[in-house]
Amino acid sequence: MSDSTLPTRDTPTRGPAKPLPYVVAGILLAVAIVLPLMPQLYSFDQPRWGGMPFFYWYQLVWVPISAALSGVAYWLVTGEDRRRRAAVRGARPAGGGGAGSSPGAGAPGGGGRHAASSDDTETPGEAEGGEAR
Repeated sequence: MSDSTLPTRDTPTRGPAKPLPYVVAGILLAVAIVLPLMPQLYSFDQPRWGGMPFFYWYQLVWVPISAALSGVAYWLVTGEDRRRRAAVRGARPAGGGGAGSSPGAGAPGGGGRHAASSDDTETPGEAEGGEAR
């Protein structure tokens, strides 16, 4: 195995980023943070709901809203990260030092993945490649 086939610090692990998912995730997180911190929006006693003044239940309503907005932001960012990783995997040559050329990569259950990999999902290309072995 030559030095040119081994991954180095300069070997890309992700493809080019599309900025839209990151911008949308940032806006969602900013809304979840900024709006509950603006007391001029909720410093009122009326309307009451269940005996609670508006300024209490407004903040309580933001708990599930913030959780949902954070979840959508996470989904957007992880989806973009998966797309970027798949772009790099698809760009590597079949026998040129990618995950498939390591010893034991063709072993049953090996799948060519490192045991400490944090990416538990398979892309369509991996599923097809793994079944064809």
